Amino acid sequence: MKGTLRGIHFQRDNKAQAKLVRCVRGAVLDIAVDLRPSSPSYKQWQAVELSEENKRQLLIPRGFGHGFVTLCDHVEFLYLADNPYAPEADAGILWNDPELGIDWGIENPILSEKDKHNPLLRDAVTGFEEW
Repeated sequence: MKGTLRGIHFQRDNKAQAKLVRCVRGAVLDIAVDLRPSSPSYKQWQAVELSEENKRQLLIPRGFGHGFVTLCDHVEFLYLADNPYAPEADAGILWNDPELGIDWGIENPILSEKDKHNPLLRDAVTGFEEW
């Protein structure tokens, strides 16, 4: 459904994932944010529109959070990850954390309960402190 927002998600520590993402039906605004405190681009984010028309893909490196918002009603989104999903390492950051200032292009997204209750970055345990 248009306006559905997922993110910002990542896996902690040695369960971190690099992901190659692509939208094969519809369109999304895809967001990657650097969560590595020692990085010169820490807390910086990048937004890219991915769609079935433009056929773009986005590589999200380990140590980055990831999220997207759907731009139309019918979307199919694919992930290729270099590490299997590990529920015990699953983590997230609040989608509208003012410290990150991500422009999602939407005021009132459709959110899962999980995404409504993710912590702010300052309160999150990322496991990327030594990266």
